[in-house]
Amino acid sequence: MPPAFPGMNPYLEHPNLWAEVHFGLISGLARSLNLVITPKYRAAVEKRVYEETLLVGVPDVSVVQQESDAPPSRFTTRSVITPVAVNLPVAVENREHYLEIRDVGTGVVVTVVEVLSPKNKRSGEGQSRYDTKRQDILNSATHLVEIDLLRTGEPKPMAGGVPSDYRLLVSRAEQRPTAELYPFNLRDPIPPFPIPLRSGDTEPIVDLKQLLDQVYEEAALELAIAYDQPPTPPVSSAVWEWIQQLG
Repeated sequence: MPPAFPGMNPYLEHPNLWAEVHFGLISGLARSLNLVITPKYRAAVEKRVYEETLLVGVPDVSVVQQESDAPPSRFTTRSVITPVAVNLPVAVENREHYLEIRDVGTGVVVTVVEVLSPKNKRSGEGQSRYDTKRQDILNSATHLVEIDLLRTGEPKPMAGGVPSDYRLLVSRAEQRPTAELYPFNLRDPIPPFPIPLRSGDTEPIVDLKQLLDQVYEEAALELAIAYDQPPTPPVSSAVWEWIQQLG
């Protein structure tokens, strides 16, 4: 049996699984929200597409010379150069999904819901693109909900926060620069949080743990996880002992 985590399952953060978890969570959020916010609002899955140049491995520009016993000819020399395998930079297309909650009557985007990916939290094109969009939202009349379920990378800048493994941020346009932060750690339950809409409208409350469990079950992720091994990214020895006791 898999460990009964009270909140976030750290094995879902594995780089080989996170893209699947991310998309499942975004689509699950859209389905669950549309059950309660329609017909005045609609949650739509949108995507951010950008190219990033990646260089995998360290190129070796040296050459190796080998002496040859073959007689010289117009096609050979006594010193034969053996080629060395190198890696060249390639452009990789990245797609990051997020939610827009729109007023059906006007088409205006009322709220943006983001689930952070590793590229949003480490230096590079993904972080730059996300931070620019984040600041644009914070300078607008649109609410922002930011879901950070990744222990690695740099948390998004804010003043007055507390250190935590994970964090949920609800930024209401009319209350900025003040925002609501829900910090929690690996051993904690995931706190429920609201999705802000227009003033006077009932705000749906998100049960993120239930959605993550649904993604886990629908994608059969138990078959892709070795629970007898520590998770990636790593945890402390004390947390690993705690995980083993949950099984």
